[in-house]
Amino acid sequence: MKSGLPKAERLLVVLLAGLVLARLATMAILPLMDTTEARYAEIARKMAALGDWVTPWADDDVPFWGKPPFSFWITALSFRLLGVSEFAARLPHLLCAVLVGLLVWDISRRVEGRRVAIIAVSLLAGSTLFLVSAAAVMTDMALVLGTAAELYGFWGGLFGTSERHRRLSAWIFFLGLAVGLLAKGPVALVLSGVPIGLWVLIENRWKETFTRLPWIPGALLVAVLVLPWYWLAEEKTPGFLEYFIVGEHWKRFVEPGWTGDLYGRAHNFPIGTIWLFALIAALPWPFTVLIVTWEARGRKPLPRERSWARYTLLWALAPLLFFTASRNIIWTYALPCLPGASLFMAGWFAARSERIEQWVASGLAIMIALTIGAGTGAAFFPQLLDDVTARAVAVAYLGRRQADEPLYFVKHRPFSATFYSQNAARVLREDELATALSEKSGYLAVPAGLPLPKLPPDLEADETPGNHGKYRLLHVRRKPAD
Repeated sequence: MKSGLPKAERLLVVLLAGLVLARLATMAILPLMDTTEARYAEIARKMAALGDWVTPWADDDVPFWGKPPFSFWITALSFRLLGVSEFAARLPHLLCAVLVGLLVWDISRRVEGRRVAIIAVSLLAGSTLFLVSAAAVMTDMALVLGTAAELYGFWGGLFGTSERHRRLSAWIFFLGLAVGLLAKGPVALVLSGVPIGLWVLIENRWKETFTRLPWIPGALLVAVLVLPWYWLAEEKTPGFLEYFIVGEHWKRFVEPGWTGDLYGRAHNFPIGTIWLFALIAALPWPFTVLIVTWEARGRKPLPRERSWARYTLLWALAPLLFFTASRNIIWTYALPCLPGASLFMAGWFAARSERIEQWVASGLAIMIALTIGAGTGAAFFPQLLDDVTARAVAVAYLGRRQADEPLYFVKHRPFSATFYSQNAARVLREDELATALSEKSGYLAVPAGLPLPKLPPDLEADETPGNHGKYRLLHVRRKPAD
């Protein structure tokens, strides 16, 4: 640690390191959660196993049209390099989060100085949704990397601290756009274009915008990086573009309870719920806002660069404004606002409180304790997570099966069952058991507490494997001849 770093800032750096280490530990301990983590990890496992880098597969012969492939690419690459595990599945998404943090650090340091930059990264890393998403197998952190790179690159391209930094930032803007389009699709254009467009309009920065960024070569770069995959995806599985562009980017947001979702269920929250989600996502920092507001009453705040404050505020608010009228949302839709909110609030806090590092350190300490508590609970009481994963029964099956004995789930098969059974898990209707097990023995997973399915007279079930998580594991075979 550099001796020149003030004690309060050193404390934040130490706590940030502790938070990262705690999150790293939970990556290897916590099982993949149904439905999101397990589904996306299984899609990536199939991609790595098949070597098919064009079409993500939701199931055998069922293409996944819900998201572009960037997050699957990085997870599949991790599986190829490190083997298939929870840690390998989550590591690329943690690295995306680290890159977002570095972008926040660098742009904040250049505009408002080191102290504000450390506070900004602390606010970002310590916010509930960012901490959870930082090492979760989802597509959202890849999207945030794209939008953060776009907004970082746009500002740096206009106002970089050197000519070299301006050129580099401009290309980061276009690379971020490509990442966003390959991570989530056209929504990335909206989440970055709205705050940039509003800021240019308010600040009347049209000249700088059109003269300081290489729009034509940048657009060509984005086209070269993005369009080939969209074309190949439609060629390989026709119908992708109609479902993804029209369904996922229009009907999902304008039709409450949209019934066209092929891979999940639509939500129908009240209009404006995204603001509540954002408040929860930013915890514990809303309490810090109240503390600093009370502490700074009657005191004149230090001046801030107004154009920068507007830019970061629009960065934070644009996703919330965009999703305000949408009912079909989930709380991760608030994630893209957090880098901008952290940048805006860091400067706001620093201008009003000389003790802000103390309050931020307290928040980080709370989040470290909660992260360690979650990891400890999962390590010593794995049954607490039985309702969100089928890891226990799948692992038990792998330890007992012989040759190619399958694992069957009746009516419903969790995504985690497919991942942890190495794609051996199958789903059947109850009346299909006789046909499925007529030639060879197999295993049957039945939710604990439910009656056993009625087996044909020529089959018998051995309950010796017992209970594993929320399932009973049965070995089903044909009765021996008399």
